[in-house]
Amino acid sequence: MQSSAYGAPLAGGAFDFGSFVKKPQTILRCLSWLFAIVVFATITAEGYVNTSAGPEARCMFNHKDSACSYGVGIGVLAFLACVAFLVLDAHFPQISNAKERRYIIVADLGFSAAWTFLWFICFCVLANQWSWTTDAAVPADAARAVVAFSFFSFLSWGLLVYSAYMRYRQGVTDLDQQYTDPGIDHNAPYPPAPYASEPAGYQQSPFSQNPENSGEYQPPVY
Repeated sequence: MQSSAYGAPLAGGAFDFGSFVKKPQTILRCLSWLFAIVVFATITAEGYVNTSAGPEARCMFNHKDSACSYGVGIGVLAFLACVAFLVLDAHFPQISNAKERRYIIVADLGFSAAWTFLWFICFCVLANQWSWTTDAAVPADAARAVVAFSFFSFLSWGLLVYSAYMRYRQGVTDLDQQYTDPGIDHNAPYPPAPYASEPAGYQQSPFSQNPENSGEYQPPVY
């Protein structure tokens, strides 16, 4: 059985909080979690303003409510995903099944790649709508913060994709090296047959007779 897979021992190691918080992967997840909070909390608190066009509050990004809804949705889901993957990362060393570890790494890789793309779309949409915003009542600092942290989220999730990909490659390489069958040496001599010679430690029966004298009559001694 292999001793490690996907970056951690397979024996079911104990959780080490000190080493866990120092991992680059953990730091990136915490940053992504913080960036997501800034994006959706800022939009929720200051993203809707009253305009002269009507009594209802409209999105601060060129009055496009879909832009604010998109930012809030992506941010909330990213926040929940960061919490879920942090829990899985903490539990990861205790998983002794290499197949389960592979599923977690693949899920991390796929979700991180998807959210990198979605954060890039979010940044492009918000930046474009902000460039067309002319309403003076819009809180400019809040809008710029949302755009900036959308871009930071794109970078942090992109680094998470790279981290997950490296862990996946390391796990595949480790399993390939440790499960390779040993080569067969065709030049090696065949082992001797088990009954080719007399077994070691064999002793002659005490009741056996010499075959040369078996045919001669021996008179009894009186």
